[in-house]
Amino acid sequence: MTAGSPHVLDNPALASLTGPHAHFAEKRGRVLRYPVDVSPWLALPDAPDAGDWADLAALAGPGAEVPLTAYAGQVPEGWEITFHVEGVQLVDDGLTTAPDPEAVRLGPADVPEILDLIERTRPGPFLPRTIEMGTYLGIRRGGALVAMAGERLHPPGWTEISAVCTDSAVRGQGLATRLILAVAHGIRERGETPFLHTGAKNTGAIRLYESLGFRLRRTTAFLAARVPERLPEAVS
Repeated sequence: MTAGSPHVLDNPALASLTGPHAHFAEKRGRVLRYPVDVSPWLALPDAPDAGDWADLAALAGPGAEVPLTAYAGQVPEGWEITFHVEGVQLVDDGLTTAPDPEAVRLGPADVPEILDLIERTRPGPFLPRTIEMGTYLGIRRGGALVAMAGERLHPPGWTEISAVCTDSAVRGQGLATRLILAVAHGIRERGETPFLHTGAKNTGAIRLYESLGFRLRRTTAFLAARVPERLPEAVS
């Protein structure tokens, strides 16, 4: 990477969908996205032009709501911002990782139970095929899934930790911390570096992540916009 060139984590969905997750990519022009049952993440070029916005609109469909995570520019006329939350991106800067003897690897058969835990704890989107994005680990108590964490975006050399959640009945026992460090251990074993995102106002989580050895790399934003119902006709 040359001086002044973008870092892969500046547009992590693009780096992921043109890199290790290219097999997921649905593409129109320079716009890429994950299948809608895998992840809501999509990737615009670093400096999208009118043609890219038209391709995004065609890919998503009129009236669709699309995420524009990490996008810092303006949306075209007629597009409506429907969601905007400031966020942060943190990277491994000295984690003490370790496998966890109680953690079990989760697979497709566990998805109904995962979705139930996600619904109760709301860590962020998790869809029927999100499990295919990487390794997901869980902890069970009395046979029931009570905590989990796993891997989401996968830019070259990096893997995002995501879906960190704990059932309210077992919070305060350090299960989330153990799972974060276990997932990070697997990432490190592949020679890659863990990173993660969270909301800028989620100060408790940020303090926890920093105490574990993550550091703030950049601020970002989680956006969504609605595709216009009618798009201007292209000029031939």
